[in-house]
Amino acid sequence: MKTTFIAALAAIAVAVPAFAEGDAAAGARDFNRCKACHSITAPDGTVIVRGGRVGPNLYGVVGRTAGSEEGFRYGSGLLALKDAGLVWDADSIVAYLADPTAFVRDKTGDNSLRSNMAFKLANGADVVAYLQSVAQ
Repeated sequence: MKTTFIAALAAIAVAVPAFAEGDAAAGARDFNRCKACHSITAPDGTVIVRGGRVGPNLYGVVGRTAGSEEGFRYGSGLLALKDAGLVWDADSIVAYLADPTAFVRDKTGDNSLRSNMAFKLANGADVVAYLQSVAQ
C-alpha cells in the first residue's frame, strides 16, 4: 500500500508541470501590454483574453515547442528555435521576454537571426505564472 501511494505521488509529480514562481495577479496586469499582439484562446474556442493577432495565441505556451502554434506564420528566428527543438518552459520564456532577439541568437548561435517581438518585459516570471494559471 505504501509503495503504491509513493508511486502514485511520483507519477503525479512528473505529470504536473512546475509553475513559475511569479505572481499571477501581477502577471494578469502585465499581460495587458502583451494583448496588443497576443490573445489567449482555449482549444475549445473560449476566449480568455481578446488580443491582437500579430503574435501567436499564448494559451498553453508553457510546454509547447517554440514556433509550433498551428496556423501562425512565424519569423525565421522562432522557426530556428523550433528546428533546435526548444520547448518553452518558465525559465526560457522569462529569458525570452527580457530580450527576445538576444535569446534567439544565444539559443541558435546565429547572430543574423532575430525575433519579430521587439518588446522587452523585465517581469516575465509574473506573466508566465499568469499564463500557466489560465491554461489549466
